[in-house]
Amino acid sequence: MKLNTEATTVKVKDGTQLNVFPATAGHSVIKWGNRLLLLAGLSKNASDNVTVQFIDLESNSCGVMETYGNFPVARSGQSVTLVGSKLIMFGGEDRNRRLLNDVHVLDLATMSWSAVETSQTSPTPRFDHTAAVNAERYLLIFGGCSHSIFYNDLHVLDLETMEWSQPQIQGDLVTPRAGHAGVAIDGDWFIVGGGDNKSGALETLVINMSKLAVSKLISVKERDPLASEGISVSSALLDGEKFLVTFGGYNGKYYNEVFVMRPKPRDFLHPKIFQSPAAAAAAASVTAAYALTKSEKIDFPEKEDPNFKVIPVDTSQQDLSVEINSITEEKKVAETSLVEVMAENSTLRAKIEETNTNYAELSKELHSVQAQLAAERSRCAKLEAQIAEVQKILESMPAIEEEVHALRREKSAFEHEMELASTVQRQRSGGIWKWVAG
Repeated sequence: MKLNTEATTVKVKDGTQLNVFPATAGHSVIKWGNRLLLLAGLSKNASDNVTVQFIDLESNSCGVMETYGNFPVARSGQSVTLVGSKLIMFGGEDRNRRLLNDVHVLDLATMSWSAVETSQTSPTPRFDHTAAVNAERYLLIFGGCSHSIFYNDLHVLDLETMEWSQPQIQGDLVTPRAGHAGVAIDGDWFIVGGGDNKSGALETLVINMSKLAVSKLISVKERDPLASEGISVSSALLDGEKFLVTFGGYNGKYYNEVFVMRPKPRDFLHPKIFQSPAAAAAAASVTAAYALTKSEKIDFPEKEDPNFKVIPVDTSQQDLSVEINSITEEKKVAETSLVEVMAENSTLRAKIEETNTNYAELSKELHSVQAQLAAERSRCAKLEAQIAEVQKILESMPAIEEEVHALRREKSAFEHEMELASTVQRQRSGGIWKWVAG
């Protein structure tokens, strides 16, 4: 698709000349009416603050939207969630690699940013997490990482009171992950992929956002495309039925596979009572849902005591039946988990045996190499001794050369003396014969 732009660059609030649709990473995309809104992300020559770009799906035009108010600092790896006509931005990592856990709201009606003051304990600063909203009131934050720690925690922000809480996740154990993807369908939040920089997350999870319970939907093998960081997931409606569609990812190699799955989440366990107003309100709505024979309006608990709330539970016959069914399902889940653990133990035993075999072979090879090394050391010692002898000889060479020169000089002097003696003798012999002849 070719996008139409009126200008190649625009000037944003801080004076930066920003390219329209530059190469960007770590951004967020939200569909709003007939437009796709692209927020944040890092790019070359980016603005100091978060910018909002758009793609008009009808006119194929794109550009930068003018925003106002208290701008959030430029970042990547943040989460952006649409709640009504507002976008809720949480966390991320700025251009100086500073981790963030702030909350900003963009009102799409006025295109005005505002920074939100929250109470209670906020999530630790993080990036590459996921977020979803439940009942247009509760913002859920799952996973993510710092520069050295990967998280598997769940945090809930009550958007009416702006209070954070950290409920305990029920159900299956969840491995820490970042770079995963999530999509919410009818109150269920499906989490796909992610990893911890060592291995990919093998389980596709489904979180019941009302009951705050998690279950493993499927589990794949290592190096499977679904166990990748940077994967994307969306929902699609086919013949009246909703499907999950995933694409791409990276776990040592880049993938372009597309997977389609029909989600069939299991029944979840009853939620626990949490010690915070936000979680208490969520639990209250769940309790009301269990009271099948009642249809009165849900009353959220009062806030006289911010530290502890008691949530009444109707103990009717139908609730008892629900509880029995829940315990039965919990037993089935436990049995399934036991089978999975036993299978995992068997796999680990096989890996341990393989490791022991490899260790024995490596030990033999090490002994062989050590013997060869000892022989080489002995040979090197002999060579060093020979080299030392040669060096001694070389060191005595100047004296030997001087002695040779002295001998040569003596030889030359001796030869000269012999030549003189021979000359004198010849002269004497010639004189005698001359006297005899005369």
